[in-house]
This record gives sequence, C-alpha cells and structure tokens, in this order.
Amino acid sequence: MQPMQTQPFDFWTFVFGRLTWDAIPLHVPILVGTFAGVAVVGLAVIALITRYGLWGYLWRDWFTSVDHKKVGIMYVVLGVVMLLRGFADALMMRAQQVMSFGPAHGYLPPEHYDQIFTAHGVIMIFFVAMPLVIGLMNFVVPMQIGARDVAFPFLNNFSFWMTAAGAALVMASLFIGDFARTGWLAYPPLSGIAYSPDVGVDYWIWSLQISGVGTLLSGVNLVATIVKMRAPGMSLMKMPVFSWTALCTNVLIVASFPILTAVLALLALDRYVGTHFFTNDLGGNPMMYVNLIWMWGHPEVYILILPCFGIFSEIVPTFSRKRLFGYTSMVYATVVITVLSYLVWLHHFFTMGAGASVNSFFGVTTMVISIPTGAKVFNWLFTMYRGRVRFETPMLWTVGFMVTFVIGGMTGVMLAVPGVDFVFHNSLFLVAHFHNVIIGGVVFGAFAGINYWFPKAFGFRLDPTWGKASFWLWLVGFWVAFTPLYVLGLMGVTRRLSHFEDSSLRIWFVIAALGAVMILGGIGCFLVQLAVSIRNRDQLRDLTGDPWDARTLEWSTASPPPDYNFAFTPVAHAPDAWWDMKARGYRRPVDGFRPIHMPKNTAAGVILAGLSAAAGFGLIWHMWWLAGLGIVAVIAVAIGHSFNRSRDHHIPVEAVVRTEAARTEHLRIVA
Repeated sequence: MQPMQTQPFDFWTFVFGRLTWDAIPLHVPILVGTFAGVAVVGLAVIALITRYGLWGYLWRDWFTSVDHKKVGIMYVVLGVVMLLRGFADALMMRAQQVMSFGPAHGYLPPEHYDQIFTAHGVIMIFFVAMPLVIGLMNFVVPMQIGARDVAFPFLNNFSFWMTAAGAALVMASLFIGDFARTGWLAYPPLSGIAYSPDVGVDYWIWSLQISGVGTLLSGVNLVATIVKMRAPGMSLMKMPVFSWTALCTNVLIVASFPILTAVLALLALDRYVGTHFFTNDLGGNPMMYVNLIWMWGHPEVYILILPCFGIFSEIVPTFSRKRLFGYTSMVYATVVITVLSYLVWLHHFFTMGAGASVNSFFGVTTMVISIPTGAKVFNWLFTMYRGRVRFETPMLWTVGFMVTFVIGGMTGVMLAVPGVDFVFHNSLFLVAHFHNVIIGGVVFGAFAGINYWFPKAFGFRLDPTWGKASFWLWLVGFWVAFTPLYVLGLMGVTRRLSHFEDSSLRIWFVIAALGAVMILGGIGCFLVQLAVSIRNRDQLRDLTGDPWDARTLEWSTASPPPDYNFAFTPVAHAPDAWWDMKARGYRRPVDGFRPIHMPKNTAAGVILAGLSAAAGFGLIWHMWWLAGLGIVAVIAVAIGHSFNRSRDHHIPVEAVVRTEAARTEHLRIVA
C-alpha cells in the first residue's frame, strides 16, 4: 500500500496566499500612470498635513470624533473624493466607445473595460451616492429634530469608517490584482468560481460586505434617533419633511441591507467552500440570486432618492417664502413609496422568464409607485406658485432636478410595461433612464443639499457664481451625454459593449463624450467653488446662523453649530418650527446655562474598521493567517470597547457661556 503523499509546506504561499508579483499590474501603462498620479497626490497631501502639523488635529477632532456633524461632513468628503474616481471611469468608458469602431479596437482591452464599467457602477452607488445622502442625513437630522446628537454616537463613527474601509478595498483593487468583470451586481454564473477564478469578485464581495455593515448600523442609529429623540412638542406630523424622508430611508436600510449581507455571504460560500446556492448543480438556482439582489437593489434606489426628495422639500419652501404645499400628502406619499418600493423589484428582470402573471403584477406596481412620486412634484410646483422665488444656487439645482427627474420618471413608466421592457431592457435606453433618475435625482439633490447646508456646517456660504456655473454645466452636460443613449437604445444598440461594428453610430458616442466632458467641467467648477469660497470666506461669512431665512430648527443655532447643538432643548409648535418661532417673536435665552453632557471621542471605530479591512484583504487573497487574525482582533477590540466605561464628558458651564456670548455678539453685530 502506497503511503499518502503530503504537500510540502510553502512558507511564501502561507504568508502571501494568491498574492504574487504578477498581481501588480506593472505591464498595464494606464494603471501604472494612474498609480503614479495617485501616489504623487497622496504624498503631497501627507506632506502638507505634516508640514502644518495637522495630524493631531485631524485625529483628535475628526477621525475619532463621535459628533454627528463631523461624521456627516466626513461622509460627504468621502463621497466627493470617490466621485472623482467613479467619474474618471466614466470618461474612460466614453473615450473607449468613441475610438472603438470597425477595425479600431480603442485603447482598452475588453477585460479592462469590463472592470471599469463594473467599478464605475459599484463606486457611484455604494461609495458616492450612499455617503452623500447618509452624510447629509447625519449632519442635518439631529439638529432638525432638536437633538444634541444621534442615539448611538460611537456607532455613528464606526459606521463611517466601515464605509471608508470598503472604499479603500475597492481602491486597492486598482493597483493590486483586478476588480470584478461581472457588472455592478455580479450575477452568477459569471461571478461564480468557474467563470471568475481570480480575485475580482472577492474584492467586490468583501468591500460591499464591510461597507454594508456600516450602512446597516447607520440605518439603525438614525431610526432610533428620529423615533426617540425628537424635541418636546415635535410629533411625527410636525416633523420636517427631510426628517420624514430620512426616517423612511433608514427603515428601508434596516429592512433591505440584511438581504444584501445574506446574498453576499451565500455567494462567498459558493466561491470559497464549493456550495451551490447559485449554480444549476446540486439544486442551486441563479434566479434565486437575481431575486435576492433586486429585493435589496430596488429599495436601494429609494434609499438614495427619498432623502433627496426631502432636501427639495426644504429648499422649495425656503426659497419661495411659503409653507410647503400639502405637507400631509407629502408625508403620506413618502410612506407609500417606502411600502411600494418592496413590490416592484422584479421589473429589473422582466426578460428572465418569470411568466406573464408575475410580470403583469410587477408592471402594475411599478406604474402605481409613480403616482406618489408625481404628487410630490406637483406639491413643489404649487409651493412655488405665487411665491417670491429666489433662484439661489440650491434652488437652481432643485428646478433642474424637477425637469430632469420627471423625464426620467416617464421613461421609467415606459419600461414598466413588460412588452416594452422586452425590447429595451438590454439596450442603452435603459442606461440613459437609470442615469436620468440617479443623476437628475440623487446627484442634483446632493449638490442642492451641499449648497444649502454648507453655511450651516462651516459658517460661510459657497460662492454663487462658481456654483451656478457648476449647475449649468451639469444640467446641459447631462442632456448632451445621455440623450444620444436614448436614441441609440431606440435603435437597438446593446449596453455593456466596448466595441461596435457600425461606424454610423460613432457620431452619437462622440456627442455623448462631449456631454461627459461638460459634466467634468461641472465637477471642476464645484472644486473651484470650494477653493474660492474658502479663500473669500470673510466676504461670504454668515453671522446670523440663518442666511436663507429658513424654516426648520437647524437654522436656529449658530453657524457652525456648537458641539452641543442647542444650549437649551427647543420646543416645537408647528412643522416649520423655526419659522413659527420667528413669527412669534422668539428671543433666545442669554443666561441660565448649565453644564452639558456629551459623548467622548473614541478611536475604537477607526481601529475596528482598519482590522475589518485587513481581514477582508486576507480573505480576498487567501492569506488565512491575516483573515483569522483580523477577525479575532475585531472581536477582541469590540469586547474590549464594551468594557470602556469612560465614554462621557461634560462641557463646563463656562464654555457654554463663552460660546453663547459669542453668538449673542454676532447677532448684535448683524442687527
């Protein structure tokens, strides 16, 4: 009998797993150039921070902060930074499609193009749109409901850093290994181990799994905050519409993100241990994956758009100097959208054989959900009717949204008809529709919110000239970029292609590329707007705390707000609590202050997220020692943090008196 052969122990394989020198794309000039550029910018930023001695300040006042305002600002900064990466992918795709016709095959090989369009979708949804809307909710909602912070401040910091850790893994895939080539939702069997044996899908799984935990915990936190921490007198039907949309959004997060967590875990089991949940072997079914991913994915669309509806519902009354028309109907419409968002997911795969009865049901529900959405648009228009409308930058983004989103919604109703969807589903028409909704709704809403609440966050307004330039380039650029895709979709041109044979189509792609360049100009103008506003901050300074003559409670405090938000908890008597207080001749207290209890900063969130990213990197590259150590360390740090009893501090009354006295002086100067 032959003795059983044993594999010799390979130390380097044990240490590095699948990670070899071949995984570093030194043979791809584009990636080498990108890495060099990122390295130069990164080193320059590190050098500047070191030069001005800011590491201690950043660590003490930002990275470890549990202040909801600072966490919200960090979310928005992350979203803007990732926007630059995600839009760079969009420009690369447009350039490839312009160049790749007939005998010419462009500058991107097909496998690289597939990684780019996958990364573009993942980054724009998970690491641009989500951080932007969660950041705005984090910053605004506690102040808007009269609270001093969120219900679980540490959890808020941890949630942000988990999102940042997921983004870091996606960025690492650019320079170490490859990203997925499956499309942004990674359908099996393409995402299975047989068709994607490299690390691309693993990067996708673990970056989304880690960031998804952060998003889920953020959702729990904000639901608890809104339900339990509203100011005295602020019943649910006196709550601002933005806080209502935030509540419904986070209910959707809590209900839908566990589905994403489960489906990612099942796909990981298929890839790592050979189960067959999503294959046709041994009883698995790829259609189960498609149903599960869209049971999360379509509520995700409303997770992104509902907060933006809330932003517009704050901006329109403020800049029309009128109460929001139909407040009650706006609240009911938001709740109806929240419920119906769970009954439309199958319209994403009408073409996959669910049957006529099932397709009909989901077609009808998709059309029905457009009714409460349309009601919101009419309410905004009626609010503007006979109002004294001021077309400041936030209002321009709002009007641009209404025009753009309504057209995107109408194309969505077209695609809700299963017969029409059979024709358009795999065409560029669908790509144009999706971007019509996400750019026209979410991106426009995020920029509206940033321009609206920026003076509250930093104490000075954003420069209006550069802001309006950014808006017009985005608006015109969007239509120049995506109208050709509607035309190409009507002509039957298929999406996800990097090469085309019919050269007569090139002109449409050239026009689309021109629109993308205009949008790039809009992003550039926004960055210039930030720089010019910082330079001219003294001229743009707001001493009142209420530069727009707004209506909700966040504008009743200083700009930027103190750590404690309110020296005394406000009392609400109407949905527009601050407007009502001003109408009643409210006078802020100038004495009687007391020490204020607040949560203490902690490094636990940064450490836990860093360990999670290390564990994810180990799982991606089969460095089992790193994955195991990372997971054990996460558990150990979490348990250790649970024994930390020193989580509170009190702002002394002297500090409160100084802060409020400075506020009184600012108001006196303005008066």
